[in-house]
Amino acid sequence: MSETGTRTTDPGRRRPARERLLAAAARRFYADGVTATGIDTITTEAGVAKMSLYNNFSSKSDLVRAYLDARHEEWLALYASRLERAQNPRDGVLAAFDAYADHAAFAYERGFRGCGLLNAAAELPAGDEGRSVVRRHKEEVERLIAGHLEELLPDRPDDVRTMAEHLSFLLEGAMARAGLEGDDNRLRHARAMAAALLDRL
Repeated sequence: MSETGTRTTDPGRRRPARERLLAAAARRFYADGVTATGIDTITTEAGVAKMSLYNNFSSKSDLVRAYLDARHEEWLALYASRLERAQNPRDGVLAAFDAYADHAAFAYERGFRGCGLLNAAAELPAGDEGRSVVRRHKEEVERLIAGHLEELLPDRPDDVRTMAEHLSFLLEGAMARAGLEGDDNRLRHARAMAAALLDRL
């Protein structure tokens, strides 16, 4: 899914149709938006027939959900990579901030526009399953942060919950501002703020 950035060329044409469709959807949904991106645009960019799309996805909504799931898995992989370098629970918390910064650093076709999951959720109607996918992602990020905080504050469960929510709000707010400003400065500032808060625990 790192192809949410620049477009691949001929080698990608040899990949299975499902992968090509997801990669094309990722690029177009992030750059142009879910609503503005039609099936014809995705199949053309993927280099497959429209029937191939419907052989792999039951509808555009199904493709959108697959895209959101893939973005979630992509973030988890970035987080896991950062976590491998963590030496303590404090570093584990900051790995969540670093994973978002890594996402911001991708070479997006039309520049960084913030969290692709939230961007998509903003276009989906209330009750859409895609919004539930995004909600579960955000809840999991908060749970991961809380898990590291439990190691730092083993006898303070109330403080863990409060601080996990605080840090997730800090992270999401920074991601929103970074998306508006088109760079990762706010994410770097948020990480520094988070580090300072952790140092005071």
